[in-house]
Amino acid sequence: MNHALPHVTAPRRLVVTDVDSTFIQQEVIELLAEHAGTRAQVAEVTERAMRGELDFAQSLRERVATLAGVRVEALDAVRKAVVLSPGAAELVAECHRRGWAFGLVSGGFEEVVGPLAASLGVTRVRANRLEVADGVLTGRTLGTVVDRAVKAQTLREWAGAEGVAMADTVAVGDGANDLDMIAAAGVGVAYRAKPVVRAQAPHALDGRLDEVLDLVDGLARVP
Repeated sequence: MNHALPHVTAPRRLVVTDVDSTFIQQEVIELLAEHAGTRAQVAEVTERAMRGELDFAQSLRERVATLAGVRVEALDAVRKAVVLSPGAAELVAECHRRGWAFGLVSGGFEEVVGPLAASLGVTRVRANRLEVADGVLTGRTLGTVVDRAVKAQTLREWAGAEGVAMADTVAVGDGANDLDMIAAAGVGVAYRAKPVVRAQAPHALDGRLDEVLDLVDGLARVP
């Protein structure tokens, strides 16, 4: 897409997007579950969690438990299988061109999100980490689970670190665990989202991810 150069007085912004089913087209945990033979079971729990029917942290523990015994090499296959959403790379490139900050925050896994972010020059990343022992996944994660509260906290932390007012932040996501950061952001966007998110988010998009820029630019022009 062609994005007009923003007006010189436009504020510098921080754009933060969810990863699974937002920045990328798949759910990484489902790709991993395929290697465990539990994809159907995991996909059903993921869908319920994204609709807001289950506590995210508890649902993550249940889903990750099914990955116990999967060889760590499966992560290489998953990284290769990930497909960006339309306009994702363009969104990052345009944010960089404008001098805006950009970050990825994910209830998925740093082992996949980290390399993906690095390939696009994205340095602000927060995601869960998988525990590995003797070359296999243990079925557990390490540290604090990145849930809806942590996502909103991350948005605030990064805004502070970047010197960006919360009113100038943009948060994009598809699932119920994105609702807190969507509510906290100056511009909250539901992208190809579940009905509960679409109902609560101020803005919704279903096309390309870089249409977020047109939305933000349009809002900036409204007196």
